[in-house]
Amino acid sequence: MSSPPEHVLVVGGAGFVGSNLVRALLARGCRRILVIDNLLSAERENLPGDPAVDFVEGSITDDRILDTLPGDLDAVYHLATYHGNQSSLADPLADHEHNLLSTVKLFERLRHIGGLRRVVYASAGCTVAEKTFDGAEATSEDAPVSLWHDTPYQISKIAGELYGNFYFSRHGLPVVKARFQNVYGPGELLGAGRWRGTVHTIWRNVTPTFVYKALTGQALQIDNGGVATRDFIYVDDIVRGLMACEANGEPGEVYNLASGVETSIRDLAELVNELARNATPVEIAPPRDWDRSGQRYGSPAKASAQLGFEAEVSLRDGLERTIEWTRANLELIERCMERHAEHVAALQPTAA
Repeated sequence: MSSPPEHVLVVGGAGFVGSNLVRALLARGCRRILVIDNLLSAERENLPGDPAVDFVEGSITDDRILDTLPGDLDAVYHLATYHGNQSSLADPLADHEHNLLSTVKLFERLRHIGGLRRVVYASAGCTVAEKTFDGAEATSEDAPVSLWHDTPYQISKIAGELYGNFYFSRHGLPVVKARFQNVYGPGELLGAGRWRGTVHTIWRNVTPTFVYKALTGQALQIDNGGVATRDFIYVDDIVRGLMACEANGEPGEVYNLASGVETSIRDLAELVNELARNATPVEIAPPRDWDRSGQRYGSPAKASAQLGFEAEVSLRDGLERTIEWTRANLELIERCMERHAEHVAALQPTAA
């Protein structure tokens, strides 16, 4: 990997992946890291208290913040997002503002900053995965892109890639697109940030939800018998992949950051219960009515060949580390969850 950039901007740097990236950049020797985050789905406490980190609370769509971006940035990581699929279904306009408008405004500002080595854009593997429950094949970067997506989140993420292509081809902005698979690991706080109109403000992703419920003796709910499959990648691996995109990624290109391992949700639930010693049986729920790409995983071949990146942490090892971290941070997690209790109660049907 090449020498670390001196001055880095991480948009969304207080979030789960962003805060882990900031720590890795510090360990790599980055001397100045500017973090911009509106804390919509993140907590300020995630960030390390290091003098090299300068935190600005606010949205990257704010012109006042954009106007003050320093002109000597070496690299940018754009991780800000309106998390995630089900929140976007509840509020497509908020998804548009925080996923797509943020991307266009950031790229428009960055094209006027000279000397940028790379702009790494966090996209999502679900934007190109085949819509199937009949057996998945590893999704490659050049898979055809459907015009029919399941959620506003998927639409905004693939549109962000298209804008990246435009700003690269038209203005030479060195955008490298990183397609995330299902990231999990220490630092993901259930209920982080502000209420976003749905209980999925709390139950953010399947892995932290399963881990928390298993540690508290609750039933893990698996939709449609758990036949859906995903590619689970540990957060330390995704961070290494992001830094590989910055160091070795070809501007204009897109790379899967994937383990390449397909795991069913039922197998995930059983493994979490085993590792957390949860004896409560799983609970079978109906299929999610919006999810047509129920089975998917990513091909890591291109990232391996061109970036020298391969995931290193197995699912079992990663879950063991995640369970250990969650057990040690239950009080913080439950404090974040409790913040939304009144909103959740308001969504419950009243008795006749």
